[in-house]
Amino acid sequence: MQPLGRWPAAACAGIDGVLTDIDDTLTTEGAITADALAALAALRDAGLHVIPITGRPVGWSEPFALAWPVDAIVAENGSVGLTPDGAGGVRKLYVQDAAERAANFARMQQVARRIVREVPGAVLSRDSAGRETDIAIDHSEFTQLPEDAIARVVALMRSEGMTATVSSIHVNGWYGGHHKLAGARWIVRELLARDIEDELERWVYVGDSTNDVLMFQHFPHSVGVANIRRFEAQLAHKPRYVTEGERGAGFAEVAQAILDARSLSLRP
Repeated sequence: MQPLGRWPAAACAGIDGVLTDIDDTLTTEGAITADALAALAALRDAGLHVIPITGRPVGWSEPFALAWPVDAIVAENGSVGLTPDGAGGVRKLYVQDAAERAANFARMQQVARRIVREVPGAVLSRDSAGRETDIAIDHSEFTQLPEDAIARVVALMRSEGMTATVSSIHVNGWYGGHHKLAGARWIVRELLARDIEDELERWVYVGDSTNDVLMFQHFPHSVGVANIRRFEAQLAHKPRYVTEGERGAGFAEVAQAILDARSLSLRP
């Protein structure tokens, strides 16, 4: 991981889309900070597309899809897209159809009950009521789950045929082939009628945890906010660059680097 300052100015200036995690990337202590919110607004004002992709649930994400200056929020690790509907509400886009979601939901509740029963200390995340296509076990948000228990939760989910990932706060599990990268491809196609694979050099991904590894691996421009260092030993693929600041302050650094590079590139 190189310091963000080593990101070549020409490459940085060519960015016109920002994909970002939310928890501990945009947020600090569970809330978005003023500098991160201002950074989102500055990016949008400069004409960039901004799309957060999160493991957070639909219910949690809805108000932010309306309030934040973003194109959309992709919730539940790539399965649901949320965009303003133009009438003061939110339009929901789903990867899975209604019948598949209903069948998977029932299966996931059974797995959730098994985890809580069999793994000492395991509890559902407090935002579980807003989840439609996954389940989440809290490991660091409101409770502390030891590493061996986190590993047991992941193993149990996978033994039940689920995809399982570990974020900075939750263990998420779901049925289906979606993930953050698939969600990025899908939402860019749905909203912008563009194929992100044809323009990877024009996008950057910003994250902070092990569930961002696929994005770090896939995008040539990837940045970890400084708090990613606590997961560094667990990262099979690291981000190319890392910020000096943690969480929202780190995201603001990324935004400023892009805006500064674009400004310089426009000078005669």
